[in-house]
Amino acid sequence: MAPAVLGFVVFFGYPLLATVYYSFTRYDLVNEPEWIGLGNYIRMFTSEPLVAVAAWNTLWLVVVLTLTRVLFALGVALVIARLKSGVGLIRTLCYLPALAPPAAATLAFVFMFNPEFGPVNRFLRLLGIDGGLWFNDPAMSKPALTLLVLWGSGELMIIILAALLDVPVSQYEAAELDGAGPIRRFRHVTLPSISPVLLFGVVNSIIFALQFFTQAIVAGGVASGSADVAGNTKYIGSPENSTLTYPVWLYVQGFRYFNMGYAAAMAVLLFVVSFAFTAVLVHQLRRASSAEENA
Repeated sequence: MAPAVLGFVVFFGYPLLATVYYSFTRYDLVNEPEWIGLGNYIRMFTSEPLVAVAAWNTLWLVVVLTLTRVLFALGVALVIARLKSGVGLIRTLCYLPALAPPAAATLAFVFMFNPEFGPVNRFLRLLGIDGGLWFNDPAMSKPALTLLVLWGSGELMIIILAALLDVPVSQYEAAELDGAGPIRRFRHVTLPSISPVLLFGVVNSIIFALQFFTQAIVAGGVASGSADVAGNTKYIGSPENSTLTYPVWLYVQGFRYFNMGYAAAMAVLLFVVSFAFTAVLVHQLRRASSAEENA
């Protein structure tokens, strides 16, 4: 076990402890860290307005992305599981977007949803619908990012599809003999059987949303017309800070303003929130499962 333990200590344990230490210091990567106690945390909660904006954007993504991503992947998996022919081709086509690099996929989506010459708005105009500004509109930028994530959710879809195909057919047959219709079979047979996989999907989606970085920073920079996507702080979060997520602001503080101690404090808070979300969700779902089994 020595190689695995050594790798864990070097690449996870030490960086985590170092981040916690630096979060209590003023550190700029050049000078020696200066101990300031809770100064970074006090600043985060009292005198940094963009932290609240970034936290709100991230919370919005946590709620919306988690619900839509899991439901969308489940819906696609249910459709594929019921196909009689062409299953392999459809499954491959649905999974392929997950292989696209996030930066390249975001660039393609910004082009597709361009308000002037993008193919999406052109198609909507043919139907007499005003498509809007999408990534150039603060009210529509996060929904547009959500569509981008749904398009690339093939990995979760494959996992849920595998769980659906693993449900014993005998359970469906027994429920059908008892007079259960499609909705009742889905509720009392399918959902209990795939609930661990759905729990994994929810937890995975929450962590994914809390760490949402590449798509947000690329979309904000490209939609604003900046060629230097990640290098020009002025365009990060465009339009009007609507794509400024918590990890993006953490990146700006650490690698643009060189406030590494403050960025470490933000990272520690993100870790605590991620752990709390996961722990509470797992606890509640286990209680629900226990109550259902006892019933």
